Amino acid sequence: MVKRVFRNRFVTVLIIAAMALSLAGCRDGRISEEKKHVSVYLWSSAMLAEYAEYVQSQLPDLEIEFTVGNNDLDYYRFMAERDALPDIITNRRFSLHDVAELQNYLMDLSETDIAASYYTAYLENYRNSDGTVNWLPACGEVDTVAVNKALFEEYDIPIPTDYDSFVYACREFEKHGIKGFMSDFSYDYTCMELLQGWSISELTSLEGQFWRMNYENPKKTGVGLDDEVWPGIFRRMEQFLKDANVTTDEISYGFSDVVKAFSERKVAMIRDTGAVIVEFEDCDGVEPMLIPYYSKDGEGWLLTYPAFQAALSRDIETDNRKADALRVLEVMLSEEAQNILANNEDVISYKKDVKLELRDELKNLEPYVDSNHLYIRMASNDFFEVSKAVVHKMITGEYDAAQAYTAFDRQLREGQRAVEGDTVTLNNTYLRSFSEDGGSPAVSAIAGTLREMYGADVLVTPAYNLCGPVAAGEYSEKMTGYMVMPNAMVTGICEEMTGKQVKELFRCIVEGDGGAKKPFNLSTLPAVSGMKIEVAEAENGYMLKKVRYKGKALADDGVYKVAYLNPAGFYNFLMNRFADEEGNLLFEIQEIQTRAAWTEYMKEGHRLAEPEDYIIVK
Repeated sequence: MVKRVFRNRFVTVLIIAAMALSLAGCRDGRISEEKKHVSVYLWSSAMLAEYAEYVQSQLPDLEIEFTVGNNDLDYYRFMAERDALPDIITNRRFSLHDVAELQNYLMDLSETDIAASYYTAYLENYRNSDGTVNWLPACGEVDTVAVNKALFEEYDIPIPTDYDSFVYACREFEKHGIKGFMSDFSYDYTCMELLQGWSISELTSLEGQFWRMNYENPKKTGVGLDDEVWPGIFRRMEQFLKDANVTTDEISYGFSDVVKAFSERKVAMIRDTGAVIVEFEDCDGVEPMLIPYYSKDGEGWLLTYPAFQAALSRDIETDNRKADALRVLEVMLSEEAQNILANNEDVISYKKDVKLELRDELKNLEPYVDSNHLYIRMASNDFFEVSKAVVHKMITGEYDAAQAYTAFDRQLREGQRAVEGDTVTLNNTYLRSFSEDGGSPAVSAIAGTLREMYGADVLVTPAYNLCGPVAAGEYSEKMTGYMVMPNAMVTGICEEMTGKQVKELFRCIVEGDGGAKKPFNLSTLPAVSGMKIEVAEAENGYMLKKVRYKGKALADDGVYKVAYLNPAGFYNFLMNRFADEEGNLLFEIQEIQTRAAWTEYMKEGHRLAEPEDYIIVK
């Protein structure tokens, strides 16, 4: 048995009035009559499970409006152009190179107490050329080589302690019909991380640091690779591919292929993170442990990447909400909050005032952490894309080291974000902020459109799943899709559900019963279309009081077509509760994921539904 830990990327003229509304995360609408609010966009729905609830619990005088945002900096550029940035942004795929255009929209954190709490070596990775700092990292995941200790012991092969012994292990296992090393090369991040991981000592040299500073300088364009550090990095990658006997077939290997081979003891070493300890803890014959990437001089290094980076909108300074937003950020990056992110004890901290305990199985990494043999990956969008293209051709033999260097350099210098044509025109502007007497107009418009798309009588989803600035103007295909946030959101349809069952569905969602995620503040309550619910605050959450359909109390014996939307992980917990007498699930998951179906529907020319009042909170 293998357990997977989920953690696990145009120009429109708006009328002045629309811009003043501060659309997504608008500050003019009220979330609560009594509390001030701060809007926070989370890069992943997984952060809602415990982390976001903890942050809210520490700041009871504030209403924190959580929304599942996007792990794509292009999205926040899009929002910035519409004066619609949330107060706090979180993003995982990150580089200073990619956020240059956002700098003028973000608050400088360099003189704050929070920035001062970071180790200087790590903070420098976030410092702009003018000395300002807009982004700060949460705790870091460790990405390196995982070995099956049990296999090494069984075949009496020493666990690698330098690069030469890594090569020796690969060759010895091949003699026993076991592949020495395997990875999921079909993914861009794998190609990028292995390229950098084996050459961290070069990247952390003075020449390497100077190159990175030059590449990430927002005032410079068309910067490629240097001719001192990077030719050697490609020679080392070429040697690694030969030593690890990486074959052309491995270009198509995904995560499941590698997991299956590792769990079946067909491979001795793989690229993975600290999560590997939990992933395989119940797998017989597999005893995973992590070893570092070894440089050519024998030193060990750990490649790391933050769980997310956070930034604050500059608008909060003019709105006199700076102190509140900084309080939220301080809690988000506190030791307690980062320990929640590190619930498997497999991450490290970049902050001097945060102590994260590594689990016993990872204690062998502590010397590298203590000696700062850590490197935050270079992860611009171009690096992801070009790494995959070039490394694949190295694997197939189309490129040798010199050709790979030349191709990578050329593509990096020429690379620009693809500009999508406008595909969707929206004719209305709606507020995103929440009112206790009706809900959110923007959320309602999107929910109503989705309900019409599925031909349902009623649609329900946690409100944080529906976002995006709803402003009159032109939207590219990608930005249209981002109005429905989580990448993995799915839709379940029940063709015939009784009114009594609909009430029970709403009760589970509002009260957090039956496997549903329990709402912990107003922004985590459901969005509803086609019906209206009344909710009351309870001692530890909320209670469902009434459900109305077409202005009347919902009849128990009525029959309705119902659509329920949520990311797959959250969806399954609740949907397993609703089954007929034979145990057949009432809801059937639609083949096309929600975002893709929504995007195609809007591209066909459909308009947004008119907002409706869908919730009353008392």
